[in-house]
Amino acid sequence: MNSKVTSEGSKLDALKWLVVIAIVAVGVVGNSVFSGESLLYRVLALLALALVAGFVAFQTAKGRAFFQLFKEAKNEIRKVVWPTRQETLQTTAIVVVAVLIVGLLLWGLDSLLGWLVSGVIG
Repeated sequence: MNSKVTSEGSKLDALKWLVVIAIVAVGVVGNSVFSGESLLYRVLALLALALVAGFVAFQTAKGRAFFQLFKEAKNEIRKVVWPTRQETLQTTAIVVVAVLIVGLLLWGLDSLLGWLVSGVIG
């Protein structure tokens, strides 16, 4: 089924991607040409062009595949078992304590090595 979509979609997909690139180019050039206009108008125009470019891009096979991937990712996020507040606090405390212990050990090792090197060098 996926190869069928690619073979059917590939006929006009290149043209659609050229249209998307042209819309983005119009947005970039238009933003610099109309730099004297209000920022609000330029942002609204860029948003409108982005929506049109996104709509055209979603009409391609890769755009539909991206949208499908987005929907599947959204479903996977719903399946995640998130930790409770207590589990999060306990894990954070364990990490903080471990970092402090390793930091103290490295500080002690650095001080010892510094003392030994200064004793050898003089």
